[in-house]
Amino acid sequence: MSPVAVIILIIVIVVILVAIVLGVQRSRRRRLQNTFGPEYERAVADTGSRADAEKELRERERRHAELELRPLSAESQARYSAAWEEVQIQFVDNPKQAVTTADDLVTRLIGERGYPTGDYDDQLANLSVEHARTLGHYRDAHEISLRNQRGEASTEDLRQALVHYRALFADLLGTEPVRTERSAADTSTVEADDADRVGAHRADSGFVDNDGVDSVRTDDDRVDTDRVDTDRVDTDRADDGSAPRTADRRTDTTASDTDVARTRPDATSR
Repeated sequence: MSPVAVIILIIVIVVILVAIVLGVQRSRRRRLQNTFGPEYERAVADTGSRADAEKELRERERRHAELELRPLSAESQARYSAAWEEVQIQFVDNPKQAVTTADDLVTRLIGERGYPTGDYDDQLANLSVEHARTLGHYRDAHEISLRNQRGEASTEDLRQALVHYRALFADLLGTEPVRTERSAADTSTVEADDADRVGAHRADSGFVDNDGVDSVRTDDDRVDTDRVDTDRVDTDRADDGSAPRTADRRTDTTASDTDVARTRPDATSR
């Protein structure tokens, strides 16, 4: 093999190796992005380097694999759902205490799932592997909780904190907490059913709203009905003899004229 051919072969092999390495890196990056979601870009921003961020995220995966995580039983789910309902009820009378209770409840749930609960940053790192989608809510809720302890959180802030806590709580619980009210979709369905019932009732009763056309027709029918009723009244009066009908009046007039004609010859003869 000539030296030129050897050089070309080496270049081809190097290009292939570089392509393989780049392909593996892209594959790992896509996997990390899919696993950590928004946490991937946050790690890149915190470390200032994509390579360092990916190294940190792979370390999180390694520590997460060592945890003995466990799912909740049906009884535990029911118990935590009932506890969350109590937090929502408590918020009405005491928002500050409700947020503190919600923070404690979420921490207990984290521990029961098998995550360490000692250090807050460690909690975030461990939760980011499987619960990265709701981890931002936990950060926001925790920040408001700290302001609440300092007396710097408004009622609206506390309400937002409860909403954020609930996002992670439901994610860890595996189901939505018990709701004390019907959802908006159920309410809309009920309202639609009520509207259909009202429409059916109107249709059965003869009430149709078509730009007032049917209302006008109804008024015309009432006028015609009044005319018919008037004719009936006149007929009834004629039958009683209180008001003679038109035909009877004409007959009486004709009879009177005949009588006058009969009396005229007598007057002449006289």
